[in-house]
Amino acid sequence: MNFTVYSTKWCGPCQRLKRDLRDAGIDFEEVDIELVPDAAKLVEKVNNGNQTVPTLIFSDGTAMTNPSLASIREHLGR
Repeated sequence: MNFTVYSTKWCGPCQRLKRDLRDAGIDFEEVDIELVPDAAKLVEKVNNGNQTVPTLIFSDGTAMTNPSLASIREHLGR
């Protein structure tokens, strides 16, 4: 299952999560919501109107906001 991490460059939790995912060998796509206006709207839709990052959206349509690495692994079945 693939997923996209919606984030910003200045978000500390976003940077930590992406580093943890890379260190764990988990592939993901990355979208900066400040550079892609439609991405910001998608994040708002998932988070009740808030641009909360990191937000992950999985290929099955499910989403997680500010998740732990453990919860992502569980969701991926790893």
